[in-house]
Amino acid sequence: MDNEVKRAVPVSKVGLLESQTLYQYILETSVLPREPEPLRELRSATASHPRATMATAPDAAQLMAMLLNLVNAKNTIEIGVFTGYSLLLTALSIPEDGKITAIDVNLENYEIGLPIIKKAGVEHKINFIESEALPVLDKLLEDPGNEGSYDFGYVDADKVNYWNYHERLMKLLKVGGIVVYDNTLWGGTVAMPEEYTPEGMREGRQFTIQLNKKLAADSRVQISHAPLGDGITICRRVV
Repeated sequence: MDNEVKRAVPVSKVGLLESQTLYQYILETSVLPREPEPLRELRSATASHPRATMATAPDAAQLMAMLLNLVNAKNTIEIGVFTGYSLLLTALSIPEDGKITAIDVNLENYEIGLPIIKKAGVEHKINFIESEALPVLDKLLEDPGNEGSYDFGYVDADKVNYWNYHERLMKLLKVGGIVVYDNTLWGGTVAMPEEYTPEGMREGRQFTIQLNKKLAADSRVQISHAPLGDGITICRRVV
């Protein structure tokens, strides 16, 4: 493989595979060589951020791009943007007249990736809203025309509200639409005894365990819990 591809920029997640070498093999063989240049540039721009690990993992993003294409997504919603890696991925994947409602409390982080988004020629697809997500979702639901109008959703935000987001997204997504939740393995701590979990991760661990149980029992969705990045759960609305 081209060494330039291997060294291009550091990855944003170490993955949850037992073998770091195997994870690197997946990245270098199947993921990074196919990563569009704007995404590689944005990942590089994010690498020096003190919270760079918040960015969507490139292997998870590759699967998301396929899901977007499989459902012919055109109208999408994203809760939690950070510097915009997953947002740019979506913007590159949907049609020219597609739209993304992107919600995040931090405009400053989004502005790190914005010049790259503009250079990629996809800024016109994005409606960025600087806000807490729940008020925006509730406002959308005030208009009956928004119910069942979204093809795809992505959630990578505050873990305490994941289930609240899910309940609203089940109304906003069309039947057959997909929502992807990030960080649903929480660094692997969901399978650890609490006493072995770092103190700073314990609250998130509890919320994640509760979410995983609720999603597994939710008859409204078909799910797949995939060990990509920090764990993603793919939910396809079936009713």
